[in-house]
Parts: sequence; structure tokens; C-alpha cells
Amino acid sequence: MTSTPYLQTNQLLERFQALDRFLTRHQPLWHPRPFTHLRLAWEDQHPQLSHWLRQRTLEQAESSETSEAPPPFPQLAAEAAQLSAVGELPDAGLHPAGHRLDVGVPGRKWQQIEAFSRRLAFSQPARHWLDWCSGKGHLGRRLLQTDQQLTCLEYDAELVSAGKALSEHHHLPATHVHQDVMAADSARHLNGDKSAVALHACGDLHVRLIELASQQGCRQIAVAPCCYNRIQGKAYQPLSGAARASALALTQEDLGLPLSEAVTSSLRTRRQRDTSMARRLGFDLLQRQQRGIDGYLPTPSLPVSWLAKPFEQYCRDLAELKQVTINGNPDWATLEAAGQRRLAEVRNLELVRNLFRRPLEMWLVLDRALFLQEQGYVVRVGVFCDYPLTPRNLLLLGERDTAPQHG
Repeated sequence: MTSTPYLQTNQLLERFQALDRFLTRHQPLWHPRPFTHLRLAWEDQHPQLSHWLRQRTLEQAESSETSEAPPPFPQLAAEAAQLSAVGELPDAGLHPAGHRLDVGVPGRKWQQIEAFSRRLAFSQPARHWLDWCSGKGHLGRRLLQTDQQLTCLEYDAELVSAGKALSEHHHLPATHVHQDVMAADSARHLNGDKSAVALHACGDLHVRLIELASQQGCRQIAVAPCCYNRIQGKAYQPLSGAARASALALTQEDLGLPLSEAVTSSLRTRRQRDTSMARRLGFDLLQRQQRGIDGYLPTPSLPVSWLAKPFEQYCRDLAELKQVTINGNPDWATLEAAGQRRLAEVRNLELVRNLFRRPLEMWLVLDRALFLQEQGYVVRVGVFCDYPLTPRNLLLLGERDTAPQHG
């Protein structure tokens, strides 16, 4: 882990504004997706970088070896790293896990729960944990100590039943509630006595917690956000005054950028993904020719079984699905080879876009942090575990400012 400090209340706005300037200034480099464009507008401004990226292999893209990259790549990489740098939150220490508490929890998930739980260093001990989007309540049970209570809110009735059985088995004072957290009545579970926690609640779900918990006066809030693009609208709704004042208007597609890395994929999964992408890129060339429209045509996710089809059959079936008429005799072998080549180009061009993944994620997390600050919370932002355990390793801690007011 890095020795970089975590961010405290008085540093949040300055860092947010620096990130905002960086992302706004370079938006043409990260907004368009190489997958959907044959050529990107920025390539004309940076021909040397464009040429260097386009002549590289897929293996070179996968290795992420960019030490020879021409300008402005090294400068952008350095600035992105500097603006994204944030250290570990302090280790609060954690009571040992109860006997067999981790049974039935996948190893990686349990490690994430342990790491998250260790970072909840609040000035006052929690009285009543509220595990938001709790699943079976593994996180809440891990946090629970003597003289504390636990409420778990979960939408899936089967998970609620399973969680209740586990808590009863361990003789813990936990209440498992079948609750749609997006419903209006979810606010009734939140109050000034609660310490609300959410580990990897997606998009609107964790935003809902941040808004409701602050509105209801929860004493403590701990959120590790995930899946920023899982929102009901097509555009991002900023939370804080600073983000509302920003010139950045983020689409749902933009919000997917921080999630686009595949840290934990198996070799087989990566090969399937590569084959699927190469075929889609080959089909993309075909549909542009056949429709006479030089534009990307979105296609649905397809079952893995489609990859077993010969390339021609794959394209004909996909064309039928998208109501594209195939005329003449396309050169299938050339199209398939062009799809493979385009995959290498796309992956290498994406290296530029990927420089902005973490800065954009930091921008989004700091928007949430600044919102909590506006609601009267003392806020800290840092990482709770190493990146390989989960790329979504940023944690937001908010605690009601209970300092005595001198008047």
C-alpha cells in the first residue's frame, strides 16, 4: 500500500476542483469509445500517439506496457496518477470474527468484508448498525459487537430468510427486513441512532442511502460505492454544489468508464470476451457497408454459444436480429480478419481512455463526499484494501459533526 495520505474534510473541495479541471479539459480523449468509432477526433491532434497505438498488437495492449508512448500520454498518465492518489484509511482494529461467521461466504467477498470493517474508525462507537442492501447480512454480522444492534435491509426475500436463519444460528440481535430501499418508506429505518453501511451497493442504491441517511440524521455513514452507471436516468444527477457547478455533463455510458477493467477475469473468460469483441467489430464493418451508413449500430448481448457458430453464420444471424439486409457476397474471411485487427487497435486506443478511469471515479466519490459535508458531516475518503482484492476500493466515511458550538 502507498504512503499517500487519505483525504480529510478540508481537502475534498480542492481535490475535486483539480479533478474537474483535468476531466473537463481532456473530455475529447475519454468521452468517445474507440469500440464505436472507426477513428477518434483526438487522433488528428495527436497523430504520433495515434500511429504508435494503432500499430501495436493485442498482446502489447494487454501488457499495458506504455513506457515508450509518445506525448501527451506520459504527461496525462502522470497527472491522472497524481490526481487519483489517495491513501489507506486508518486501521480501526477489529474484534476477531465470531466462530464460523465466514462459513458460506466466498473467500474474496469475506476478505472485502474484513478489509471494509477494519476501516470504520469513528470517534464514537456505533450503537445500531444498518446494513443497506445487505444480502444475507454478512457485513452487518461481522461488525456487530456486544451491546450493539443490527438491522439488515434487503430486497430479495430469499436472501432475507437465509440471513435471518444465519443470525438466529449465531444468536445475534439482528433484524432482517424485506425492504425495497428505493421505496418511499425505506426512510423509516434510518435515524440519529443508526450507523449506516453499504459495501458495493450499486449506483442509485448507494446514492439513495447517502441522501436518506443524511436527511434522517444518521450519526455515521460508511459507503464503498460500486457500479456508478446503474442509474434510472440517462444522465448523471450531481449531488454536491461543486458538481452541479461543473461543466461536465456525464452520460450513463460515461459512468461505466471506471468499471471497464477486468482485474479478476479468468483466461478463458478473457478469450471469450476477445472473440466476442472481434466478431462484433467485424460485424460492425459489415453493417456499415450494407446499410451505407458510417455509424455504429448497437447490438444486444449474445449467449456464449454464438461464438461456436462460423463467422458468416454469426453475422447473418446478428444481421437478422438487427433487421440488416445482407446483399451481394461479402468477403467473410477479410471481414473476420479485419475484426481481429480492429480489436487490437481498439484495445490500444482504449489505453488513452483508461487513464481517466480512476480520476472519474474519484470525481464521483468526491461529489458524494462533498454532498455529505454540505449536510454537516465530517468526511474522510480513502482506500480500504489493495486494488487486486477489488478495484472498487474507495471508501467514504461520514460522521455527524458533534463538536460543541460556542456562541
